[in-house]
Amino acid sequence: MLTMTDNAVLVIRDLAAQQDVLQDGGLRIAADTQAGSLTVELVPQPAQGDQVVDNQGARIFLDSDAAELLNDTSVDASVDDEGVVQFGFTEKE
Repeated sequence: MLTMTDNAVLVIRDLAAQQDVLQDGGLRIAADTQAGSLTVELVPQPAQGDQVVDNQGARIFLDSDAAELLNDTSVDASVDDEGVVQFGFTEKE
């Protein structure tokens, strides 16, 4: 299952608060298998069938393809000096 670093927890909770995402909301990660990429967006609630990962109030929703792809990974997040958020994924050891 996907895990979150402490930084990712803080960034996701902060983003959700800034964007007024409801308490049931979070960060949704979906796989675009045709493009070979992931999409990341803040949403008010998970879509039907999403896997929900909750860590200290930071919530990530994964569609089935993303859940499979990111099964043994950890998500990290950083914010640069200009406020741009970047997410990174690393394999768990």
